[in-house]
Amino acid sequence: MTLVEVSGDRPARDRDRIRGIVEAVPGARVEFPATSGPARASVDGRLRWLHSWAAGVDGEEFARDPSRLPAGVVVTSSTGNGAIPLAEHAVMLTLMLNRDAPAWAVAQREHRWERRTHPELLGSTMGILGLGNAGRELAVRAAAFGVRVVGLSRRGLPAAGVDTVHTPDELARFLTGLDVLVVCAPATPATRGLLGDEQFALLNRGAHYVCVSRGGIADDEALLRALRSGQVGAAGLDAHAVEPLPPDSPFWDEPHVIVTPHNGATTPGTAARGLDIFCDNLRRFLAGSPLRNVVDFAHGY
Repeated sequence: MTLVEVSGDRPARDRDRIRGIVEAVPGARVEFPATSGPARASVDGRLRWLHSWAAGVDGEEFARDPSRLPAGVVVTSSTGNGAIPLAEHAVMLTLMLNRDAPAWAVAQREHRWERRTHPELLGSTMGILGLGNAGRELAVRAAAFGVRVVGLSRRGLPAAGVDTVHTPDELARFLTGLDVLVVCAPATPATRGLLGDEQFALLNRGAHYVCVSRGGIADDEALLRALRSGQVGAAGLDAHAVEPLPPDSPFWDEPHVIVTPHNGATTPGTAARGLDIFCDNLRRFLAGSPLRNVVDFAHGY
């Protein structure tokens, strides 16, 4: 007997789609328990598959100690479902910082007609830390603005729109001379605390920093020091080391910082693509085929 349990907060249309896939297989059934969390599939009472609705599993309880998972369990994620809106959010923050859009918002509230000279993105250099799904989507969009794009990824593979790809052992070369640094990397033991005083000092003075994937990759105190010294001219932060961002966090009131509430990928398209990934894996699981988006706990994603 194969039992698929899908968290009970799924919309009715999603439930019907999942039910249709499971019930087409003899001896399989699906339940929608009221509890939230990852989808689970068991065969003859033994857990065989866990699927996280999130792109990154670092927030899942089972990820805190994967060794406690029963032997033979495959864990998959929805990675890639939010790549497009995350890339769009990074472009939005980059443009807002480049043009100092908050200053226009203040002038509008005060009914002031305040024209000024501002820079362009054309000809600038953007570094994308993490060339996964979101990083690759961003590279194509940034290149369309005439931005020179360099990237850093674990495997160092080439990507469309990226001029040069560096590996983690080339972090200093990657950072040197950047006008914009965008973090699209997952939070893993290898990336947490990766950016500190020494790393921010390698950027062009006044460079902009954008984070849309996970907080904690940059040391918050180091980022604040860089902002207050002018080494980092402005920052756009959608992901934060502590979420929700505490009311007393200095980032709320720090000049030249735009804070958004980890909201970049909260779109209907993200949810739809996540369901597509799960349903594709569900068919694969029921057919005994290899699953996609299998989590490699050795690398953290």
